[in-house]
Amino acid sequence: MPSRFIRWAHPGLRLVVEIPVDAPVRIAQLDPATSATSVTETTVERGYTERLQPMVEVLVLGEGNALANVRFTHTNVGSRLRYVDDVESSHEGWRTWRIHQRDLVTGLQVTTVFRSATDVPAVQTWTEVVNQGARSVVLQMVSSLATGALMEPGDLADDLSLMRGRSEWCGEGRWATLPLRGADGLADIDTGLHDHDGRGTLATASRSTWSSGEYLPTGILVNGRTGSAWSWQVEHNGAWHWEVDSRRDAPNAFALVVTGPNDADHQWSTRLAPAGSFTSVPVSVAVSDDGYEGALAALTAQRRAIRRKRPVDASLPVIFNDYMNTLMGDPTTAKLLPLVDAAAAAGAEYFCVDAGWYDDGGHWWDSVGEWLPSTGRFPDGGLDRVLDHIRARGMQAGVWLEPEVVGVRSPMADKLPDEAFLQRFGERVVEHSRFLLDLRHPAAREHLDSVVDRLVDDHGVRYFKLDYNVTPGAGTDRDALSPGDGLLEHNRAHLGWLDGILDRHPDVIFENCASGAMRMDYAMMSRLDLQSTSDQQDPRLYAAIAAAAPASLLPEQAGNWAYPQPGMSDEELAFAMVNGLVGRLYLSGRIDAMNAHELGLVREGVAAYQEVREHLCDTTPFWPLALPGWFDDVVAMGLCFGSSAYLAVWSRAETPGRSAPVTLPLPFWQGRAVGVATHYPRSLPSWTPTWDRSTGELTVLPSAGGPGARLFRLDMHPS
Repeated sequence: MPSRFIRWAHPGLRLVVEIPVDAPVRIAQLDPATSATSVTETTVERGYTERLQPMVEVLVLGEGNALANVRFTHTNVGSRLRYVDDVESSHEGWRTWRIHQRDLVTGLQVTTVFRSATDVPAVQTWTEVVNQGARSVVLQMVSSLATGALMEPGDLADDLSLMRGRSEWCGEGRWATLPLRGADGLADIDTGLHDHDGRGTLATASRSTWSSGEYLPTGILVNGRTGSAWSWQVEHNGAWHWEVDSRRDAPNAFALVVTGPNDADHQWSTRLAPAGSFTSVPVSVAVSDDGYEGALAALTAQRRAIRRKRPVDASLPVIFNDYMNTLMGDPTTAKLLPLVDAAAAAGAEYFCVDAGWYDDGGHWWDSVGEWLPSTGRFPDGGLDRVLDHIRARGMQAGVWLEPEVVGVRSPMADKLPDEAFLQRFGERVVEHSRFLLDLRHPAAREHLDSVVDRLVDDHGVRYFKLDYNVTPGAGTDRDALSPGDGLLEHNRAHLGWLDGILDRHPDVIFENCASGAMRMDYAMMSRLDLQSTSDQQDPRLYAAIAAAAPASLLPEQAGNWAYPQPGMSDEELAFAMVNGLVGRLYLSGRIDAMNAHELGLVREGVAAYQEVREHLCDTTPFWPLALPGWFDDVVAMGLCFGSSAYLAVWSRAETPGRSAPVTLPLPFWQGRAVGVATHYPRSLPSWTPTWDRSTGELTVLPSAGGPGARLFRLDMHPS
């Protein structure tokens, strides 16, 4: 009997699954609803044999792989799954499709859940496993997404490339493109000759609780010839893995498998007793026919759809933080009061007192945990005097908090029970002089709830910078089958704690930070208001981070630091400010020591951002010179809204004498009349922007002599 196909679609997306009689369910098609190709029963024999990757892969102890390899395709349980039924539902603009399969050998029922917002060319998916057998089962890996629907008949393997981003402290968002048949890709080993599938994989993983500490949880597959592209993100605040594999089903057969923590990478395994259940971490996948930028535009729409929208942050206020290149963890009343005055004069609407406000001994790193204001730093009127001064100057007051850790010198290290901390072999995990709270334990959650509630209710705090500077390694084996199992449950308890404080404090803004952007994922960012995009203190290096941030974040959540300093040249100061204007302006710097001219350029930048933010939540990012390279002399990134756009251009090269013109291709406006104006800084010499309607190119001439930046406003006029 031939396979049958079920089509699930809405105006933005088309998903087709194939249900064979004697094989697992598999995804036959996942693309925008506007794509021309359509899979039916009559086309499966004309080239769709490459789509034999099962829709779910499951590794079970004692079952393992059907083919010996170190990748996550060809699992025994995955190959034995068979279709049971499927159920569709809809609620408040979201459509949900649940497809049930069963493995008769283990008794596992596996449900694939697809959830999609109407009109968005993306789907959120995860896997639910229930043990309907009579014996316990140990899971070692459960895929959240597995698909072979990556190429169309006639496509060539040489056309497909993987885009992924390295990420590390102060070096976030460094994207690279790997041709699948390139030197660092997947070898063609002539599997037909061997009559055996390959064992190679192009795998990417992140460990422990820094979900973006090694690689970004976002990836892209793009067909350079046709423009078809798929982007995905792992929506988990912990460990994850995704891989691209070649299969021997056809010359152009590839598979994408995305998982959360697993045994091989993360020491994760969990035991399911009869009737026990497990749910994998969610993954969103977005599709486009317009290349990687189209796929990231679709993922941008998906991020807006899944994000928790909070009215308190709807205006995208200007935030000043006293840390970066400013007080650097050494706040005092004497240092803060003039900085507060200067921030208010510059146009800031929130002022956050960063690290050190709780420390009396000058060693704030290992004293964290009790979160009581220092008396030594604030001798006259305490911290409340500073917070009151912030409010008196028309701003809301905020503080830095690293809630998940307790310093080894903190009184809380002895006040909380051992069970409230992450442990290995009965001993507390210690990293960089900190213990780490286990948020599965009620005492840990109650302590943090009391801290946040006290700061809000007693001190009037209306902004929290939530930091996270250490990680616990593999996890905790207390009350868990494996360290990774304990860590996953802690990760989920952390999200539950965040949901609780968000519910209790709807008038408070919460920032996500983890040594900059080491935990930049959409488990966190679907909840929190903005993300610090780096701890990088060099504005020249920050330009590449700021320009790449919208590939990982919504522009309105990308908290890019701008830290202008007294003594900077005009061009240096403008460069530092433009870093903050292409997302969510996050202001710092010793602006209290600036002269009137310098402060005027800062005020001009804040005013420019206040115009940008009127459109920020409707923008789609684009990159005229491709995603930025870490060492590129010229970096460019734009934010398009309707028939207008903001476009930032950074010239990072030292250019003594005459500078060279920069040409920026904007093919989507080719043939149109476009007006171009400098949005910031208007008070400095123009870069002479020139629009060529016939070629669809914008040319600018950077100022000679050193690094500089401009933010342009582009408006398309009726032809």
